[in-house]
Formats: sequence, structure tokens, C-alpha cells
Amino acid sequence: MSSGNGVLNTPFELVTSLGFAGFVLLLLAMPLAFWAVSSQSRAVLVRLLVAVANLLFTAQLILRWWQSGHFPISNLYESLCFLAWACTLTQLLVERAWPSPVVAAAATPMGLGCIAFASFALPDQLQSAAPLVPALRSSWLVMHVSVIMVSYAALLVGSLLSLAVLVTDRDQSLELRSSSIGSGGFRQAASIANGGSVQLQSVQLSTNEQLDSLSYRTITVGFLMLTVGIVSGAVWANEAWGSYWSWDPKETWALICWLVYAAYLHTRLSRGWQGRPSSCCRCWSCGDRCLLHRRQSVGHWFAQLRLVFLNSSEQRGMLSSHNFHPQMRDLSPCPDTPS
Repeated sequence: MSSGNGVLNTPFELVTSLGFAGFVLLLLAMPLAFWAVSSQSRAVLVRLLVAVANLLFTAQLILRWWQSGHFPISNLYESLCFLAWACTLTQLLVERAWPSPVVAAAATPMGLGCIAFASFALPDQLQSAAPLVPALRSSWLVMHVSVIMVSYAALLVGSLLSLAVLVTDRDQSLELRSSSIGSGGFRQAASIANGGSVQLQSVQLSTNEQLDSLSYRTITVGFLMLTVGIVSGAVWANEAWGSYWSWDPKETWALICWLVYAAYLHTRLSRGWQGRPSSCCRCWSCGDRCLLHRRQSVGHWFAQLRLVFLNSSEQRGMLSSHNFHPQMRDLSPCPDTPS
């Protein structure tokens, strides 16, 4: 990758423009989703806007990959764009299983928040592509970080669906008939007068039952991907530093989140724990995961800001050669180093 500003200026502007266009589409989709929920109408236009935004995010990531020469998930800006892409893709897959505006109203704010923070909260220096630091030049980068980020998206969307269970039909008693396998497989026997034969008819599940079932299945997929991501991160850490696990705060909180989701899935399978209590547990897990990601994001944001200040100060000649440590250039801004 060339370091000249003229070479990178046009691709950089195109990358940020694609992200901004996706932000605008999601910003339009969110109020339309809430309007569709209130009017109990189909959200075809919302799904179309989210699908186009996902295509824009896909083009943005591909262009950034071509611009930087490495997989676009090496800094905070790229990670947030990748998370927005994964959230919108997860939302579309869930809506394919159950095309309801409630899903769009619950999941769209997450993708919108990710791309909004990446586009408007980060300065231009942190949005620019940069060469990978030596610690990230590994084939495990794509395997570990991409799987972890996709698992974040699935867990966040599943937890937001659980939040929708808590706020939907609050005045009505919640009686769930769905199982851990999922909705759509329940039948009700109805006898027919002529001949005394029995016919099986499909049972119509309520909105809360559908949300609870979709939340469970989405979190299950996210949990499996989180497991693969943690294992691959441990293997990567052993190759890089000679230790599978070092018990730093990030690894510890990742393990805590994994244990919480594992406990929820175990109680769901063995005891049939459903409804609002399990939704509270999933929402707490979502907050736990967001707190972990926020701590990582803020820490890497300040680390990158310090790098920007040091580099600009060096260019102005404010730092002398005896007090500027050259290893400061190798600070890793990656949101998911080997864990």
C-alpha cells in the first residue's frame, strides 16, 4: 500500500461515503420499522432499506480490503463497520425466518449505532487504513476476529429480541408453548365429525412466543461461533506468545460471557426456562457483552488518539530523538488480539 495521500485519498473518501450512505438508509429504516409495529403492517420497505445498507457495507469492506491490502478488521473503524455489516446480515436472516416489523424495530438500532459511531465519532486519522502491526500479521486474523465479531452480532441481535419480549404485550400473561427446537413444529389435534378421523392443524404462536424462539436460536448460533472464536484465539495466542490463556481482563470477561450464555442454554434445554425471566438473563448478557466491547473500544480509541498525537508531534519536530520511543508505532489498535 502506498503511503502517499494522493493515492489513498479517493479510495478513503469512497469507503467513508459508502458507510455514510448505509447510515442514512438505516436511519430511514428505523422510524419506518417502529411505524410498522404501531400500525401492524408489513415492513417490506424496511427490509429493502436494510438489505441495500448491507450491500453498501459489503462494498465498503471489500473496497477497504483492496485499499489496505489486508482483511478490513485491524482497527476500531473497520471493526465497527464489520459489526454493522454482521448485525444487518443477522437481522435479514432472522426476518427471513419470521418477517415481522418487531424484528426490524429491535435489531436496526444496533447496526445504526455501530456505523454512526464509526462515521462520526472517530476522527479521520483513525478512519484511515494503516499497515498491520507485526502481531497481527497472521493467518489467524481472519479466522479469529471475523468469527468473534459475527458472534457479537448474533448475540446482540438475539438479546435485543429478548428485550422485545419484555416490552411487547406487557399487560398480557406470557404463556409459551414453543420448545428448544424452535417454533413451527407444533400441531393441534382436531377431530372431524364425519368418520371420526383426526386431523392435525398448525398452532398459531403469539408474537412473544415467536420472539422468544427466534432469540433462543439466534443466541445459540452466536454462542457456537463465540466458542469457535475463543478457541481459535487461544491457539493464536499460543503461536504468538507461547501461552493459550493469560487471564487478562479481556479474556476473563470473554469467559464470563461464555459461561453466562452456556448456563442460559443449559437451563433452556434441560428445564425449559423460557419467557420473561430468561429474557432478563439474555438482556443482562447483552449488556455484559456491550460493556466488554465498550471497554475495548474506548481503550483502543485512546491508544490510537495517542498515536495520532505522537505522529503529528513528530512531524512538527516537537519530539526529540532521545525521548521518542520507536516502539510506540507498534501499539496494536486491533479490537481482538489473540485471546
